[in-house]
Amino acid sequence: MIREIIFYDNYFKDFFDKQSERIKAKIDYVLYLIAEVERVPEKFLKHMEDSDSLYEIRVKVSGNIIRIFCFFDEGKLIVVLNAFQKKSKKTPKKEIDLAEKLRKEYFKEKKGGK
Repeated sequence: MIREIIFYDNYFKDFFDKQSERIKAKIDYVLYLIAEVERVPEKFLKHMEDSDSLYEIRVKVSGNIIRIFCFFDEGKLIVVLNAFQKKSKKTPKKEIDLAEKLRKEYFKEKKGGK
C-alpha cells in the first residue's frame, strides 16, 4: 500500500451508505486506486483550485458525478471528509466550506484538543 486512507467523522459513511451498489463499487475502486497507485491520474484525484490543501476524489458512474473531499496528512495518509453528488459544473461553496471546517476539526483533534 502506498497511501493509507482514513475516514474522518461519519459524513462520508452516511453518504456512501445511501448509494446504489453500482456507485459503491465504483467508489471502492477509486479509493483502491488512490491507496495503491503511485501516480493517481487527475481523472480520479484532483487538487481543488480554490483551496490550499483540499483535493477531490472524482467518481463518475453513468450520469452520476460524485465528489469526495479529502486532504493529505503526513504525506501518505489521505483523510476523507464529506461527499456529494455533483449536479452542476460548479462545486457548491457550502460543500467546500464544510470540507475546510472538517479539515480544521481533524487537525485540532489530532493535536489533542476538541
